[in-house]
Amino acid sequence: MNDYTDKDHHEDLKVLHGMGYAQELSRSMSKFSNFAISFSIICILSGGINSFAQAIGSVGGAGAGIGWITGCIVSGMFALSMAQIASAFPTAGGLYHWGSILGNRFWGWLTAWLNLLGLITVLGAINIGTAYFFTGTFGSYFGFAGTDWQIVGFVAAITIIQAIFNHVGIKVTTFLTDISGWIIFATTAVLVVACLYYAPAIDISRLWTFKNYSGEAGGNVFPQSDNMAYLFLLSLLLPVYTITGYDASAHTSEETKNAAHSVPRGIVSSVFWSSIVGWIMISAIMLAIPDMDAAAAQGWGVFFGTMDAVLPAGLKAVIYLFILIAQFLCGLATVTSASRMLFAFSRDGGMPVGSKALATVSRTYRTPVNAIWTATALCILYVVLALTIKVGETSIYVVVVNSTLVFLFLSFTIPLVAGMFAYGGPKWPKPGPWAMSEGLYKLVTVLSVIGMAVILFIAVAPPNERVLWVVLGFLALAMVLWLAVENRRFEGPPTGEKIAARKAAIAAAEAAVGEKA
Repeated sequence: MNDYTDKDHHEDLKVLHGMGYAQELSRSMSKFSNFAISFSIICILSGGINSFAQAIGSVGGAGAGIGWITGCIVSGMFALSMAQIASAFPTAGGLYHWGSILGNRFWGWLTAWLNLLGLITVLGAINIGTAYFFTGTFGSYFGFAGTDWQIVGFVAAITIIQAIFNHVGIKVTTFLTDISGWIIFATTAVLVVACLYYAPAIDISRLWTFKNYSGEAGGNVFPQSDNMAYLFLLSLLLPVYTITGYDASAHTSEETKNAAHSVPRGIVSSVFWSSIVGWIMISAIMLAIPDMDAAAAQGWGVFFGTMDAVLPAGLKAVIYLFILIAQFLCGLATVTSASRMLFAFSRDGGMPVGSKALATVSRTYRTPVNAIWTATALCILYVVLALTIKVGETSIYVVVVNSTLVFLFLSFTIPLVAGMFAYGGPKWPKPGPWAMSEGLYKLVTVLSVIGMAVILFIAVAPPNERVLWVVLGFLALAMVLWLAVENRRFEGPPTGEKIAARKAAIAAAEAAVGEKA
């Protein structure tokens, strides 16, 4: 049954035209598909598993039972505040657009670069994590030892495949991410039941028991510290890193039916279900551990060590296979998000070179093909640099992954703060159809800013002190570029009379891709 009527389509067009943009992308995503693309990027089977050691390697079982919930509340505040704006301004590259029209050209420009940098590097981090997961599960069957250059080759191969799927149309992408949503639910359910069934013993109190596993006791996941409050904050890196990427629902706004309603629901529901299901999953893994001290000492290998000790070989292999598929589809959805952000920013001339080409939409596939392949190339380049450059004894990858957290959440925070001050004024006179009360919305946004301060602290805490210099260096470079060049060149999104002047250009752009009025 098709519940998306011509009237609904005209309403989506009206909103998009009212912001000065043409319907060039194919609007074919359902409400579930919009949820699924964010749910697929969050992918608790990716971040929740690959970074599981950050829970136990800090404060033990409480890192899962209490730390996960705390971190998810932080992400939940961001999601609620973001949803409020997404309902009123449902465009591709939403964060950049929101920062521009609710703040000013500079804030929008800075938001775009922060978000782009975060999306490209997090795509690399996701696919590197997939490569290492493959190494630890099936690599020995293929002679795959997981050397740096083998990881680079693996990442390049899967990123290109992800780009091909994105290239050939949003319907292919959404078909796969819809499946991904169900794979994540089903695989997590099997993993949870298996962990609890085969666990040698179950001690529920483990989930709220704090024990210092910093330093060698925790496999040096975190440096030695006697400050339990500090270590608890470090445990939040697991949920905060995992529960991100829900801005994908906003980035695919122009491809989503009834976007003003569906997009905010996609943002909030993806975070809600990932938080609940993720907590059940990591709690089950924590409860299945036979010996906490021995497991913590394995450091980053704690998940594999636990599965090897608890699960039958055949069942373990099946679970690993579906986790690997979910991780691959997580990267695929991230290519979608990154390419739409690059497309939207380029559409307004944001890139210093090549904006026109990057904003081109394929008439055949109705996708921003140049933006897709540019994002892919940048991701592969980043992975080559990240895995081959060392800073002392530390791979630059470790530094950049933690910087990614700051870049992404700063790109969330800027438009949210701008929206809080613009709400009810000439820049944002009325909310969209999905809305909290003004008081609740502003409270949630203030809590998001507090959450950003927590994220900044834990992201630059030892042993990641270099992250602060990376972030400050980027912000300093951005200020120089803005004052020297971009302030005079970049005009930002269309506003006022410029929107009305685009009427003919909008009609021509839609005719070029076969969009019917």
